[in-house]
Amino acid sequence: MTKVAIVILNWNGSAMLQKFLPTLIKHSSTDGVEIIVADNHSTDDSLKVMQANFPQIRTIVLEDNYGFAGGYNKALQRVDAEYYLLLNSDIEVTEGWLQPMIEYMDAHSDVAACQPKLIDYKDPAKFEYAGGAGGYMDRWGYMYCRGRVFDTIETDNGQYNDVASLFWATGACLLVRSADYWGAGGLDDKFFAHQEEIDLCWRLRSRDRGIVAIPQSRVMHVGGATLSSSNPYKTFLNFRNNLLLLYKNLPERELRTVLFVRFWLDLVAALVFLLKLEFGNFKAVFRARTAFRKMKPEFAEKRAENLSKAVLTKIPERSGFLLIWQYHLLRKRTFTALHSQD
Repeated sequence: MTKVAIVILNWNGSAMLQKFLPTLIKHSSTDGVEIIVADNHSTDDSLKVMQANFPQIRTIVLEDNYGFAGGYNKALQRVDAEYYLLLNSDIEVTEGWLQPMIEYMDAHSDVAACQPKLIDYKDPAKFEYAGGAGGYMDRWGYMYCRGRVFDTIETDNGQYNDVASLFWATGACLLVRSADYWGAGGLDDKFFAHQEEIDLCWRLRSRDRGIVAIPQSRVMHVGGATLSSSNPYKTFLNFRNNLLLLYKNLPERELRTVLFVRFWLDLVAALVFLLKLEFGNFKAVFRARTAFRKMKPEFAEKRAENLSKAVLTKIPERSGFLLIWQYHLLRKRTFTALHSQD
């Protein structure tokens, strides 16, 4: 069995593979580590690039575009390794990036997954939006990170250089034990893309498996390589999937209250899009809520399974406050400010 399989799920990412694979190979070529590119039915010249430029790298060819979640599930079924490292194609790794994560996981059997510190490739002084130095969630389903709260992105001054327990680790660079990955059911194919790693981490945390940030490992992320932040389809996926993960994982005592409050909060979000003349995003919020209602019955069995396997009644890394209140009204716009009284 391979120790670590670094698996890049590629979809029309020929340029990214050519740009970042050489650095990954340079800084990851060691005993027990295998690099794999899983092609999610690309229509560009990705496969030709792999054959011509990287013949030494194993390529898994998927027969359709299964999205992020389904694509990884299909690919990882063909990979035999103790650890999977899910890696976006638009990440540049740094020298010595891998060893701190492996060493920590080897020494802490109670930890299921970890992430490195994510830095903005375009502005290396700052954290990167997709994961910063580790992810958290408020009571109502709003995500934030050490280093990023909504659109406020901090400069990395070493303020988050400690190893920290997380609610979720970013899917842009996620090291996870294969036993935990499949034990929790893998990524949820129904999500297609966006927030599927948060759903997986929630399942793991509720079963008292640890998720941590290892900032001694550092990578740089381009971000937005597949869908830009202003794309209505991305808005649709984020709103729909956020509701799905709440429904799948919330304890029974909270479900009705949280979903009721989220109805009104989503309405406010839609009105904000309308005031900003972002008509596509405005409509995407309502399409997402409609899709959630239609898909909800499909998730009843998964919800029952998650609740039956939950060990923790309260997950410490899920905050009790309303993030948008703290951010917009109290103007607490960094992780440190949000948790100043902890």
